[in-house]
Amino acid sequence: MPKAAIFDLDGTLLDSVDLHAIAWQEALIKFGHDVSFEQARSQIGKGGDKLIPVFLSAEEQQDHGKELEAWRGNHFKTEYMPLVRPFSAVPNLLRRARDAGLRIAVASSAKKDEVDTYLDIAGIADLVDLTTSSDDAEESKPAPDIFEIVLKKLDIDGTDAVAIGDTPYDAEAAGRAKIATIGVLCGGFTENSLRQAGCVEIYPGPATLFARFTDSLLASSARPADGKPAGSR
Repeated sequence: MPKAAIFDLDGTLLDSVDLHAIAWQEALIKFGHDVSFEQARSQIGKGGDKLIPVFLSAEEQQDHGKELEAWRGNHFKTEYMPLVRPFSAVPNLLRRARDAGLRIAVASSAKKDEVDTYLDIAGIADLVDLTTSSDDAEESKPAPDIFEIVLKKLDIDGTDAVAIGDTPYDAEAAGRAKIATIGVLCGGFTENSLRQAGCVEIYPGPATLFARFTDSLLASSARPADGKPAGSR
């Protein structure tokens, strides 16, 4: 039986991926880097420590990497944070998980102040037992640090938790912490990319996962006596 559900935020519970991609693209262009929206979007789900090296050389990172990331953060909060909205049935899903006896955690590559704001936007601040952010970890996703911090705080093993995320980086990070991952397609990544990264189940979004909760890895009935998942969806 799983003991905890560990949720990503951006693209999983909140419709924010395109907004982040636009903010990153605009920041990169402002600092002289010709990056398309599609290129920026493909990296959303990583923290700045993992995203910036994709587009900047080591010398460029040293010269203006921190300044670029700071500008991006302020630009996003001012221009795009007010546009972020939750996907359907997000509070319902978290309440259902709590009713099933699961502890609820958030493991995000966002900064802590962004995470706090997101919880309020989604209306789930009172449903979450603990949060971790990129501020808590040495490395952001796809490194496992953020998930390992959650496990340590909850005092459980990776096999006792299920992660829910929308990017291959979520699945890779969770897998390195020995956590099974449910993928959702609402963040824009393909089903094939999520499966290749290790997602065991795939759902269109939180509303479908809520509707099919009893058939999912989040429900104890989805794990037969041999401990293996009942099958991908």
